[in-house]
Parts: sequence; C-alpha cells; structure tokens
Amino acid sequence: MSGLTDQNLPPEGDDEDVAEDWESMLDSEGGEGGGDGDGEDDDLAAEWETMMDGDDDDGGGGETTRVLNQDEIDSLLGFDDDGDDMGEQSGIQAILNSAMVSYERLPMLEVVFDRLVRMMSTSLRNFTSDNVEVSLDNILSLRFGDYLNSIPLPAMLGVFKAEEWDNYGLLTIDSALIYSIVDVLLGGRRGTAAMRIEGRPYTTIERNLVERMIHVVLDDLSAAFDPLSPVAFRFDRLETNPRFATISRPSNAAICAKLRIDMEDRGGRLELLIPYATLEPVRELLLQMFMGEKFGRDSIWETHLAQELWLTDIDLGAVLDQQTLSLQDILALKVGDRLMLNATPDSRVALRCGDIELFKGKMGRRNGQIAIRIDEKAKPRDRAQG
Repeated sequence: MSGLTDQNLPPEGDDEDVAEDWESMLDSEGGEGGGDGDGEDDDLAAEWETMMDGDDDDGGGGETTRVLNQDEIDSLLGFDDDGDDMGEQSGIQAILNSAMVSYERLPMLEVVFDRLVRMMSTSLRNFTSDNVEVSLDNILSLRFGDYLNSIPLPAMLGVFKAEEWDNYGLLTIDSALIYSIVDVLLGGRRGTAAMRIEGRPYTTIERNLVERMIHVVLDDLSAAFDPLSPVAFRFDRLETNPRFATISRPSNAAICAKLRIDMEDRGGRLELLIPYATLEPVRELLLQMFMGEKFGRDSIWETHLAQELWLTDIDLGAVLDQQTLSLQDILALKVGDRLMLNATPDSRVALRCGDIELFKGKMGRRNGQIAIRIDEKAKPRDRAQG
C-alpha cells in the first residue's frame, strides 16, 4: 500500500509549481479587482461632487436678489399710465383710496346724469343751431387734488354754487370744446376742424361765449336734479388756472362725470365735478334705487295695530279749576289750609287725558256719586292750549 501511495503522489517539484501557479492567478485577479474597485470609487466620488456642486449652485441662486424694472415698480405703486381710465387703480393707490365712496353706492346719480345728457342734447342744439350729440363717457370717484392735477391745460373752469345746498361745484371745458363752440357760434363753416391756438390767453369774446354755454349746462343740471330735490345752480366765476378754482380740500372726495360733446367733426370734453360735501344734503335721496322709492305697506299689521289701539286703557281726569301759585306760597302750605277755587256748582268741567283737553261738561250727582255730563267736544284750539 505504501508503495502504491508513493507511486501515485505527485513529485515535490510539481507541488511547488502548482503553488506558484495559484499564487500568480490570485495576484492577477486581485490586481484586476483592485483596479475595477478604484474606478468605481472614482466614479462615485465624481457623482457626489457633481451633486454637491448642483446643490451649491441652487443655494447660490436662492441667495441672489432680483431687481424690479421701472414698469413693475410703477405697477406696484399704482402709477401705471398705460390706461386713461382714472377709475381703475392698482397697487398702493388702490389701498389708499379703498375707503373712498364709490358713485355706485349712490344709484340715483346715474339717473340724474342720464337726464342731464338728454336735456343737454336738446339745449345745445338750440344754443348752437347745429347737430349736437352729447354722450356720457364715465362716472368716477376721486380726490379733488388729484383731479386738479389731471386737468389738461389750457382749459376753462367754471365755478358754480348750489344755492339750496350752500356749496360749490366745478365745470371744466377743454380747449377743443372751447374753440369748437367759438367757431360754431361765430359762423364757422361746417366740415372744417376748429383751429386750436396754443400759448395765448383766452380772449374776452371766447370767455363770454363759453360763459353762455355754462349757463345753459347749469340750467339743464338744475332741471335734472329737480325731480329728486329742487336746487338752483348759480354761475359764480370763470377761471383758467386750476389753483384759483379750488372749492374743496385736496384730500376731499368728489364725483366726476365726463361728457363728450360732438358737433359733426368738431367737439370736445366737458367734465362736471361735484364734491361729496355738496351732495350731502341729498345723500339719502341719492341712495334710492329708483325715483320715489318707498317701502310697501303691510295691511295685516295695520289692521292689527288698529284693533289693539281701540283696546288701549287711558286715564281721564276732570279738572274743576286751575290756579298759578308761586313756589313760596306752595312751600308755605300746611295741613288745614284752604285753597279757594274759582268754580261754582254750575261751572264747566274739563275732561283731560294728560295735557290734552277732550271734552267739556257739567258736574252733578247720579246714584249717590259725583258724575259729569258731557256737553261738547273740546275744540282743536282748546286742545292745543291744554
């Protein structure tokens, strides 16, 4: 057995060769594996570095501040001049003017201005002997100081007074309407635009013609308010400088109605400004939803109240006589003193409810008790004196 075993075993040199082969194989595999691991680690490190760089870039972008341009600043502050409508405001100005009363809360004003437009169309046609069309552009609420600053010059400003309301209003006629009225009234040819001359003051003739037109407009304005509340608008003065036409504090709220007057190819704008302080005496009437607004009657409650009134208990007193005494005499009265009345058994007795005299009669006896026989009703004059 030992011989067989010794014969089957490999020689010692072969074992050393096999060991060297295994060692070389392990070294080669370890080298290849180590190289791959280092590459993967490098890739992971590169990915992490890229991600961190991205996070740093995002953080840096969040820290940078964005600068607003001029248009965005104007829109924020409410000074955007893209639109001509002064009623649409945004930004800080909208917040400041949020407490201002809107004309929409005074529904009857729109009815009054509609009547004014219809009446002015007829009156100005008779005034100019021309085809005149009057239209209402818009109605807006604004502060008086803002309106003065927005008036395009040159223009004429007519100051008028509401006599019954004891306050003032303002009528503004722009340059285009002034020259159109002057051209029409002085016989200008139709189909030609009115000549507009800038850089000079208005002449006396132009002022007088415009003043005549203002009187026509104020008469129509009085007639437009007449169904609501009778009022007379009296022309006060004509100004060309807005600062001389100051009729209210700059911060006071006012309502402005912008009218457009067209005479074929000529025309212009007329603006009517009325402070809210002027409209205060008729504020309750302007709050109505329609002319002559009243609440409906409730016949059921009327019948019920009438029935209950007939069942009301009242105190009725019989007055024999009245005397006027001084406070000194009243304080001097004692138990046992006598008061002499200016009354006899045949004197008339007044029956009163409180201080109101209702009936008159004579005093007598019936069934052992004092009774009064009513002779007549008290006259209204006696009731008032009672």
